Amino acid sequence: MDTNFAALLVGHKRKPLVVDEAEDRFADESEIVIRNAAVAMNPIDVTMQESPWSVFNYPLVLGVDVAGEVVEVGSQATQFSVGDRVLGHALRLATEDDRHGAFQNYTVLMSNMACVIPPSMSYENAVVLPLGVSTAAAALFQEDTLALQPPRVDPEERDVWVIVLGGTGSVGSNGVRLAVAAGYKVIATASPRSFNLAKQLGAAEVVDYKHPEVANELARMLSGKEIAGAFDANGQEDTIKTAIAAVSQCDGNKVVATVGDWIDPAWVPRGVKAKPIMGVAIRDNEVGQMVYEDFLPYALALEKYMKYPDPLVFGDGLGSIQDALEKSKSSGGKKVVVTIK
Repeated sequence: MDTNFAALLVGHKRKPLVVDEAEDRFADESEIVIRNAAVAMNPIDVTMQESPWSVFNYPLVLGVDVAGEVVEVGSQATQFSVGDRVLGHALRLATEDDRHGAFQNYTVLMSNMACVIPPSMSYENAVVLPLGVSTAAAALFQEDTLALQPPRVDPEERDVWVIVLGGTGSVGSNGVRLAVAAGYKVIATASPRSFNLAKQLGAAEVVDYKHPEVANELARMLSGKEIAGAFDANGQEDTIKTAIAAVSQCDGNKVVATVGDWIDPAWVPRGVKAKPIMGVAIRDNEVGQMVYEDFLPYALALEKYMKYPDPLVFGDGLGSIQDALEKSKSSGGKKVVVTIK
């Protein structure tokens, strides 16, 4: 293994990230080490760097979305082999272990949070997926959220509906694709210019997210139908309230999972359940394996999981990551990617 370098956050709100030599990486029994070929920028990376609170031990390695080639395999990571091309959700924000950060040459991934990608898929297209997949999976499949049936390459279709608010964003688009892969029908919110995209992702119905009575419109379109719950992929107060108001008027599972980090109990009427979710949670239960091992590698190989969002490659090498983070604040719906060669 070559010398490992990392783009380090060296202090509170410090810019730019500093490229420096980092410790060699090793795999525990349920982990793999990959030589990174591409990393993607996420809002959480920007938030970590610009946070007004100095609550971290510096220096640290940021980065969540990563793709590359396996160079070491732990004894229990039997679904992988050295040389496999993979994508993965790097878990440094959960583990506080810099081995698990993406912004370096070599990253350690938990084996249930990574999957093999086919030769036909570029690293740039692969690296846009992991955090969105994990977050959507946490909303849809955990027992204490919507508890949908597992996704399949050829699912059994169900006449049960899932509401996805923000259905064409990085996270919400994975919510649409995963719910459809589990056999459910999806009604999504999106802007009118993105209606066709929402349909391409698999949504059966789409509602303008700026509709003056969007919750009532969702409920009207679902009248007489059974719902499995709602996934709010935006996490704003108004979208959380919209999801709650919509499910409260529908028949079925009146559950809302949201990426928002706080829900006022006063927003939630009797008979409705609303829960914040985080993608890292699926590493600790059956959902990580359900999605990353049992479904996603096959769906990608058979081209049954739409490549989206589009990558916006913004430089090569660890030294390009700071500029890429700044670009990600205004990327026009694309996910900003840096290649590492």
